[in-house]
Amino acid sequence: MVRRSLLFVLLLCAVRGATAQLGLPSVRLPALPAAGAPSLPASQLLAPASDAAAALGELDPSSLRTLRQQRIRELLRRHRDVLEADPRGAPIVRGELLAFSPAAGAFQAAVAAGYTVLRERELQGLSARLVVLHAPDDTARSLARLQTLDPAGSYDFNHVYLPSGVSPDSPPPVPQPLAPSGAAGAAVGAVRVGLIDDGVDVRHVALRTVIIHPHGCGGSAMPAVHGTAIASLLAGRADRFQGAAPGAELFAADVFCGRPTGGAVDEIAEAFAWLLREQVPVINVSLVGPANRTLESVVAGAVARGYLIVAAVGNDGPAAPPLYPAAWPGVIGVTGVDARHRVLPEAERGPQVKFAAPGADMTAARTPQGYALVRGTSFAAPIVAGVLAQMLRSPDKAAAEQALADLERRALHLGSPGVDPVYGYGLVGADLAPALGRLNK
Repeated sequence: MVRRSLLFVLLLCAVRGATAQLGLPSVRLPALPAAGAPSLPASQLLAPASDAAAALGELDPSSLRTLRQQRIRELLRRHRDVLEADPRGAPIVRGELLAFSPAAGAFQAAVAAGYTVLRERELQGLSARLVVLHAPDDTARSLARLQTLDPAGSYDFNHVYLPSGVSPDSPPPVPQPLAPSGAAGAAVGAVRVGLIDDGVDVRHVALRTVIIHPHGCGGSAMPAVHGTAIASLLAGRADRFQGAAPGAELFAADVFCGRPTGGAVDEIAEAFAWLLREQVPVINVSLVGPANRTLESVVAGAVARGYLIVAAVGNDGPAAPPLYPAAWPGVIGVTGVDARHRVLPEAERGPQVKFAAPGADMTAARTPQGYALVRGTSFAAPIVAGVLAQMLRSPDKAAAEQALADLERRALHLGSPGVDPVYGYGLVGADLAPALGRLNK
C-alpha cells in the first residue's frame, strides 16, 4: 500500500509539473508545457518520493528519513555486487577503504598486512594524496585493523553520497563526447562557479550559451536529471530563463558517470582537487551522506584556502540527524522555502543551516529538453552559490569571510533573533524576481 501511495503521489506531481506555470524568486522561469502536452514520467521527476509526498501532505515529516533509508536499501539490493552497508547502514563501495595522505611507514605496514592498493590519486589542489585500498577481510573489520595499525592516520570507508533531490529510478544517462560548451569565441566569464554532482546536459537551451568546463567520466559526458537542473539554477541563461548567476562560467564535475558506485568519496575528493586547481572560488554540492573522515579533510582543506563550499542540508525531515557535507565546519548549509517563505517540511534543521533560499514552487531545466517542477533543499543550494559567486571572484580567505558577512546582512530574516536553526541568517534570492510563481489549482 505504501509503494502504491508513493507511486500515485509521484504520478500526480508529474502531471502537475507538466501543466504548471512556476516562478523562482531570483530566477526568470519559462512556462511549462501546455495542458495536453506529454507529461513528465514519474521515473524522471526531479523531486524524490519524500519531497513529492510532503508537498501533497501525504506524509508526516518524521517519516522522511525512513523513506531515504528505504531508497538506500533498494540501492544496496540492486547493486550488492559492488555496494554494501557500513555498520550504520550507509552505502559504501564493497571492500574499499580510503587512506588520506598516509605516512610511508604506515602505508608499508598496511601492505604487509595484506591490504592491496587499488588506485591512488594525487590531490594536487589540496597538496594531499588519496590511496584506495582493498580490504583483505570484512570491510568493517579491515577498517578497524587499519586504525589499530596506524592510530594517527586518517582512514575511512569509501562512502557513496546521493543527490539531495532526485528519484533513484531516474533514467540512466546517455554518454556523449566530453567537451567544453558555450558560444564560440566567448570571453572567459568574470564569474566562476563550481558544481559537484552528476552530469550536465550542455545541449539544453538554458545552458547552450554558458561556458561549461566538464570533468570526469574518462572522456565521456553523461547528462543526468539532477546535475542539469542544478546547473541551470546556478548559471542558466535563455530567453525566458535565468539562473542565480546567469551566464557564469561553470566548472561541472560529474562524480556519478552512470555507475552504481557513483558518488563515492574518492571521486568527490578528486572533483574538489580539480576545482581547486582551476581556482574556482565557489563550489555547489547538492549531495548528502554520512560523516566521512576523508571527505571532511578535503572540505576543510578547501575552506582553509579561501573557497566557499555551499551544500544542501538534506530532506530527511526536521528531527533527522545532520547530513554532510553541509554539517561540517565552514560549509554553508542551505535549506529551502516555498513561495510563501515557509520552510519546507522535509528540510533538515539545526546549526548547519546558514541560509534559506527558494526550494519549491519553481522550475529548472530537465534533460533532454524542457523544464520541470523541482522541490527540495538540493535546488535551494545553487541559488545561494550563484549569489556568492558574484561576490567572490577568486579564492581568498579574507574576501570569502567578507562575502559571507555581506550576505548575512542582506539576507531577509525570517526566524528567531540571531542564527535560526530553521532559516539560518535568513532568506537569500527573494529579491531577484518581482513576483513568485504559483501552482495552477
